[in-house]
Amino acid sequence: MGITEGMMNRMVASNLRRRPVRSLVAIIAIAVEVALILLIVGLTNGMVRDNRTRMAGVGADVVIRPSSSSMFFALGGNTMPLKLAALLKKQPGVTAVAPVAMQINGKSLSTVGGIELGSFDAVSGGFQFLHGRPFHRPDQVIVDDIYARAHHLQAGQWLTLLGHRFQLSGIYEHGKGSRIYISLAELDSLVGAPEKAAVFYLKLAHPEQAQAMVDRLEKLLPGYTIQPMQQYLSLFTSANMPGLPLFQHSMIGIGVIIGFLVIFLSMYTTILERTREIGILKSLGASRPYIVQAILREGAALAALGILAGWGLAWIIGAVLRHAYPALTIELTWGWAGRAAAIAVAGSLIGASYPAYKAATQDPIAALAYE
Repeated sequence: MGITEGMMNRMVASNLRRRPVRSLVAIIAIAVEVALILLIVGLTNGMVRDNRTRMAGVGADVVIRPSSSSMFFALGGNTMPLKLAALLKKQPGVTAVAPVAMQINGKSLSTVGGIELGSFDAVSGGFQFLHGRPFHRPDQVIVDDIYARAHHLQAGQWLTLLGHRFQLSGIYEHGKGSRIYISLAELDSLVGAPEKAAVFYLKLAHPEQAQAMVDRLEKLLPGYTIQPMQQYLSLFTSANMPGLPLFQHSMIGIGVIIGFLVIFLSMYTTILERTREIGILKSLGASRPYIVQAILREGAALAALGILAGWGLAWIIGAVLRHAYPALTIELTWGWAGRAAAIAVAGSLIGASYPAYKAATQDPIAALAYE
């Protein structure tokens, strides 16, 4: 039986070497499948994690937003009156209130935040400026270091936001909510929503009492969504993003279909070419399970090589994208690398199953007579 096992391994290796183009195509297809899964999941999960990290960096203990608004504040519009800030400041235990207006900046889909520097600094602990200084005029803007690097900006330059020219007064360390901030009054003026905000951030004297504060404010402000910041941050998962799970599953499905079809066609044509070889093996006493195992082992070998190539391809493309687009967050994890590998192996084995069955059920006499 040891000789039989050795013969099987040599047969698999020999077939891969004798058909290099077909083997290479199958390996590339599986590599594309694995890389596609890793990059799609990495991009979507990275986007979610990046938003969560930046929101956590605001440093608030309680978040107040309109009841009909999206978890992405910029999509809900600026509808909350700024006069709520005075009411919120009077609540026992509230040390600071920061109203923030938000607007999506045209085709770039970047979010511009409008803030009052004093109140926002009181909640967040202030910006850490790497270059320049805070804005002090309505036509000035500050951006984080990632946005500045992605758009090759330096303090003092002029840029266009929301159809208006702004001078970049300072570049701050990322992790403070939006990547772009202008004055609250200026943003409200540009979007035609005077004295309005998209969200209120509250800083408490005792953060551990956030839920008690939420309970009190819900009675005071019915019709608003009021949450402890930690509860709000828990919403930032792929499962809670509208349409994101369907998108991920669709892309993974496309990758699986690619791998399945390529392996199926590769193994099927291999069986046709090796009909006489299979007939010889069966005439020498090879059983059906032996033939099936040989074909599946070849499919598994192609899958293993494709998986290694796919991992490498995903990491290379990820590095290139991060270099070209610094604001893009790609989360490549070993957990998903393992899942992608398992999906690729399963697809490959399923794709090789019918060719393996066809080879095992061949009549040895007919196979030996095959030309």
